[in-house]
Amino acid sequence: MGSRIPRVEELQRPERLQEVLAKDKVEDCTPCRLTGAAAFMGLGAYSYFSGHSQLKAQQAKILASKSMFGMKSRQAGITGIAMTLGLMGFWRLVN
Repeated sequence: MGSRIPRVEELQRPERLQEVLAKDKVEDCTPCRLTGAAAFMGLGAYSYFSGHSQLKAQQAKILASKSMFGMKSRQAGITGIAMTLGLMGFWRLVN
């Protein structure tokens, strides 16, 4: 019975964005951040090394196929994916 009934003026006024964001912010524990960051960074490293080793193994077939996507574009794609995953891990660690 200790709850206060808001007035009509208070109900018609939207909450301030800064107040809503402050209420919504949830802090993660340090082990959760470390685990998430390590998972993303590890996935990025795995993608980089396994992707490039698979490209080396298939290099002759790729070059013989005369595909529009040669070795450089495939290497750039794998490196881009790996860097994105690594940056996601870093972002997870600091945010």
